[in-house]
Amino acid sequence: MPSTSITILMVIFSLMSLAAMLQNGFVIAVLAREWMRSRKLSAAEMIVASLASSRFCLHGTAVLNDLLAFFGFCYQANFLGIFWDFSNTLLLWFTACLAIFYCVKISSFSHPALSWLKWRISRLVPRLLLGSLVLGSLSAIISATGNIIATRMIISQGSRGNCTLGHKTLAFFWYYYLFHIALLWLTPFFLFLLSIILLMSSLYRHVGQMRDQRTGTCDPSTQAHTMALKFLAFFFIFYILFFLSMTISIMKTTTMQSYWYWAKEIIIYVGVYLHSIILVLSNPKLSKALKTRLQNLCAATS
Repeated sequence: MPSTSITILMVIFSLMSLAAMLQNGFVIAVLAREWMRSRKLSAAEMIVASLASSRFCLHGTAVLNDLLAFFGFCYQANFLGIFWDFSNTLLLWFTACLAIFYCVKISSFSHPALSWLKWRISRLVPRLLLGSLVLGSLSAIISATGNIIATRMIISQGSRGNCTLGHKTLAFFWYYYLFHIALLWLTPFFLFLLSIILLMSSLYRHVGQMRDQRTGTCDPSTQAHTMALKFLAFFFIFYILFFLSMTISIMKTTTMQSYWYWAKEIIIYVGVYLHSIILVLSNPKLSKALKTRLQNLCAATS
């Protein structure tokens, strides 16, 4: 039987994940209804819908995977772990796509390549999302291959019937997932970071030009820069929290009967959950739909 503290953390993690799934399901439903009504979505809305879908799958897979592994269903948990790698890779690349989209559309650099992208980025978004799906599939293949190799190593070491890995298997997983992180997780992280740096440089340059012209800094371009940076700055904090916690959890294995394991799980996924809230509140269409839904609920209960 798990201790009281572990049980409380498990309940918190499960409730938070359920709330995140409901929230992302709401985003998917609103944008799907918009697509059915007008048969089209803007480039930004396509990225947001893709992000919400990947988060919905990530939270659901994480809850099922942790609960199955905790109660001893190791092979089923390993299978779900493959889908978790797929969903997590999609989340990281969709996030990079969103940052790149904001950077290209809002930044005021006069470089020819950026000017070329500015007029074509909306048409390139479906290709970027498709490329993210391809990379997510590659991540799932790498994860499945690693699980097959690790399972054979466990059998050869005679560690059958439990979830405890031998030292050789742990070493294999460490090096294997280090390669996985470098290939498919660090790349979108650096793209996201580069987009934020370019937006900050563009804002600094634009504000300097406004000061030179003595026209003030409340023009629409400055407001667009500032709003995008606020949005990405909040997400950057949560993104760093999510990425570092996830990386540390892979490099330092703890048992599922440990208090710190479930505390780490809460820390990892609370960043994704909080950014989903910011994403809904910062989008006029989603925030309006949420306000309407809450008003209808209040009217029905009163």
